[in-house]
Amino acid sequence: MRPCPPPARDVPLRGAVPRDSPSHAGHEVLWCVSAVFQVWRAVGGRGPGRGRPPGWGRDHEAPGIPGPDCPVWVLLCRGGRARLREASQRGRGVIKLPAHMQGVTLPRLFDIHLPQVFREDSIVSGYRPPHSSVMDCVLSSFQMTNETVNIWSHFCQHGESHGQHLYFLWRLCVLGSRLDVLGDSYSWPLLVHMLLVCVFCFTSSCAHTFSTMSPESRHVCYFLDYGALSLYSLGCAVSYRHYVMPDSWIQSWIHQHFVTIAIGNSVLCTSLSCYSRFVELQRPQTSKVVRTAAFIIRFCFDTGPLFYRAGSGSESLSSHCYHLLFAVLTCFLFTAHLPERLAPGRFDFFGHSHQLFHVSAVMGTHFQVEGVMADMASRRSFLLGRGAAPSFLDTVAAPLVGLLLNLAVIAAFSTPLLRAPPRRARSSDTPVT
Repeated sequence: MRPCPPPARDVPLRGAVPRDSPSHAGHEVLWCVSAVFQVWRAVGGRGPGRGRPPGWGRDHEAPGIPGPDCPVWVLLCRGGRARLREASQRGRGVIKLPAHMQGVTLPRLFDIHLPQVFREDSIVSGYRPPHSSVMDCVLSSFQMTNETVNIWSHFCQHGESHGQHLYFLWRLCVLGSRLDVLGDSYSWPLLVHMLLVCVFCFTSSCAHTFSTMSPESRHVCYFLDYGALSLYSLGCAVSYRHYVMPDSWIQSWIHQHFVTIAIGNSVLCTSLSCYSRFVELQRPQTSKVVRTAAFIIRFCFDTGPLFYRAGSGSESLSSHCYHLLFAVLTCFLFTAHLPERLAPGRFDFFGHSHQLFHVSAVMGTHFQVEGVMADMASRRSFLLGRGAAPSFLDTVAAPLVGLLLNLAVIAAFSTPLLRAPPRRARSSDTPVT
């Protein structure tokens, strides 16, 4: 591959923003991030589709769906690395803690210093103080604890397929700006799916951030996390119902009631997950089985159409297979607690199973979205010809009903905790029904 020539000095590459402008650093960072996001662009390819990995080209992009426009090789040109380093240095002044907070250092505790309710299996050190204030929780996310990677891996992007909230939020905004949202109801299931992915990632990040305020708040935070996961599962069902259903299932009973059953599934799985926290200390194995069962129920129901289409040979099959592979890996990491179980204390800050769980989950979600978008584009004429056009009730109204029902379940489990008189956490702290 021939090296690309250096850009002309007198031609502004990222818009006419003066270098001394206060927003110049922000433009530098946004330009670099937007370039890095397009990693599926052909490196040095010429013409549409040349040099792209199989299954990532424009051949299965729906009309109006944005494709890669900014090649990553721009950053790899002569001088590109220096520009990226300069933008990173300038970006440090854009997002940073206030000066009076930068010197604040919160203590990190060992598991023996904490009540049982705050401990994690095979994690020995790096805990945040229990009964932290809201500001303490926020500040702790900027210091190295055993939760820091969990917080930021569900919030910030660090590569095209190694982050969650900002990456998927960026894709949602681009899709919303390019698609005819009001005039084309066929795009609604994809947008609903992407929106609920963003909601789940943000809720999970907040749950990990504020889980040390008190034993009660810890349980409520994770109740909300479970509810957001159920809503994400409902979003998957909405998009699968409209784009992924096997040809022989179109207009069948399961096709017509798939979203309705998914709403009931989300309520059931949220209830099971919330209940599992009430028995976690007394019966940890039962708690783990119940919480894992909630995950498996959602997964098996949502991916039923994919298993049925396993031998169809469609263009989206590879993306769906990668999604299924990472989903199985996610479940394994959640239940096995590896590698920290093999060497307690060695993986407290980096590499423990919950961090790997987050990475595996986002990889699976990324491939899931790619598969859904491929089916959306390639099956449009067939699905619309069979009268399977999305409607407001089963794309927008259904998630709203699921949201209200899940909030009601969370409120029912949270009420006994919030009504209980405040008390200091003890080693036997657990929800009281």
